[in-house]
Amino acid sequence: MTNPPDIDRRSLLGLPLALAAAAGHAATAPADGHQAEWATPASLTLQATLRHWLYLPAGYHERPDKAWPLIVFLHGSGERGAQLDRVKAHGLPKLLAAGQAIPAIVVSPQCDDDLDWDPHLLHALLLALRGTWRIDPRRVSATGLSMGGGGCWDWAMAYPDDLAGIAPVCGYGSHLRLARMRGVPVRAYHGADDSVVPLSAQQTLVTELRGLGGQAELTIYPGVGHDAWNPAYADPALLAWLLARVKAGA
Repeated sequence: MTNPPDIDRRSLLGLPLALAAAAGHAATAPADGHQAEWATPASLTLQATLRHWLYLPAGYHERPDKAWPLIVFLHGSGERGAQLDRVKAHGLPKLLAAGQAIPAIVVSPQCDDDLDWDPHLLHALLLALRGTWRIDPRRVSATGLSMGGGGCWDWAMAYPDDLAGIAPVCGYGSHLRLARMRGVPVRAYHGADDSVVPLSAQQTLVTELRGLGGQAELTIYPGVGHDAWNPAYADPALLAWLLARVKAGA
């Protein structure tokens, strides 16, 4: 990486996330056994920690007035756990570890064992990052592979205002909330011979999103199985597409 040496050290500390959870009406329990009365609405602040790699682009410290694009990379199921180096196995973290420069802030969080990407936690991550680093809120995008590709779809459906675009690789997702993200452009990738996440799982999402008026494209790799991330992240057009995303109407 070309960053100052303190960047990786800070990223290992994890990120405390403030998750505001509206408790609605909290019921009180009277001692005399009579029916509880509704109390005033309350809220809770919950804390979570996400280990993550943080990449700051060249010039970040020299340009204190500049807001930068943010790309969030979501790993697959094989990179879960407590060893953060696993996240560097594929995708953008692998490219950055090899010395590639990216003119954006790149954050690569890690899921614990047996957990999946939670869109609510990813939304909270974004809010915390925006409060810490100089991020252009109009230029936030996400990409990920397999479980991470599914995480991109889920995040865009749950919080479409968070993202200017997603690039899921061998991804999948629910069709129930697809209409919510018709304003989020998609550039998807998949192997034609994927036996883990069938091509149809993502192809159907892309087709349905187009039918809803959304912008979506799908690159299919003939003869490629589940590891579509190798050709996808070797394609310079993927990163160029993410960097070009600007939130519509911003």
